[in-house]
Amino acid sequence: MEGVKIVENLRDQLMALPKVELHLHLDGSVNPETILELAQKEGIDLPTENLDELRRYLEVPEDCKSLGEYLQKFEFPLAVMQTKEGLKRIAYELCERVAKENVRYFEVRFAPQLHTRKGLTLNEVVEAVLDGLNEGKREFNVKAGLILCAMRHQPVEINLEIADLAARFKEKGVVAVDLAGDEANFPVEDHAEVFERAKASGLHITIHAGEAAGAQSVAKAIELGAERIGHGVRSFEDPEVLAKLKEKKILLEVCPKSNRHTKAVRNISEHPVKEYFDKGIRVSINTDNRTVSNTSLTDEYQLVMEELGFTVDEIKKMILYAAETVFLPESERDQLVQEIKAELDL
Repeated sequence: MEGVKIVENLRDQLMALPKVELHLHLDGSVNPETILELAQKEGIDLPTENLDELRRYLEVPEDCKSLGEYLQKFEFPLAVMQTKEGLKRIAYELCERVAKENVRYFEVRFAPQLHTRKGLTLNEVVEAVLDGLNEGKREFNVKAGLILCAMRHQPVEINLEIADLAARFKEKGVVAVDLAGDEANFPVEDHAEVFERAKASGLHITIHAGEAAGAQSVAKAIELGAERIGHGVRSFEDPEVLAKLKEKKILLEVCPKSNRHTKAVRNISEHPVKEYFDKGIRVSINTDNRTVSNTSLTDEYQLVMEELGFTVDEIKKMILYAAETVFLPESERDQLVQEIKAELDL
């Protein structure tokens, strides 16, 4: 019984920490109840209307076999994210979800081009998500930024549209452009023009790299102007890449549980994030997809403490790293950093 008490106290302590989340996908973080309700309202067929059974179609099992199996879980969330009402509600509810574990600021990302099946324009898609975030920010006293994802498998012309779309909403809540998708088969350099255009518009850059491809993918992302790297798990394969990450203070947006599910690592105990942290490379802990991986930031913190030996003080340092690397105007970022430092007593 004494052991259980210690764990409970640790979890309470982790839950209470002021948090910052930088790598979070909207379509992977939809409440199952919401999917069921929206599908019923919109006449979308689901494999079951039993909520517990539906979760099996939305969450990966702990023994998830591959990235392919992981990606199958996005089918039904995407199906209900094709209307203004659905997009707004899902963004609003995400604010509520993160606020419950004391997240003070989060950046959520999604690919607007995946939400036009029923006739919404790209502008309408982004407006709906921003409306939901803005309402949620007011209601739950949380701050948020929106990141638009270009997709690796799509033509450069489409991804240039996403860069232009992000620029149009730069003063309304969109903070950055990302590149996501099939990293192994579609190299980042194919989309160099996308990032040139985004940077010219004053947008920040984060790029998925080093998850399904090696350290060279991370090196190319840095070369193209990435200020943060999504995952970066395989950066250790090249000492020069590690040195560059440290020198440039480029933060790795690490998602431990998701990395295990997608087989970026075989087991959490083999995850290199502690090695990176100990080398002085900036890392932050994130959820990636809260519903698909059935996780929270508190879960992720507890996981890396139990499996990798992180201490509470080291968790606090990673939270500060995240706060220092948010894609906010300098004055707003500095204010967030000071608030986090004061609360964490750093």
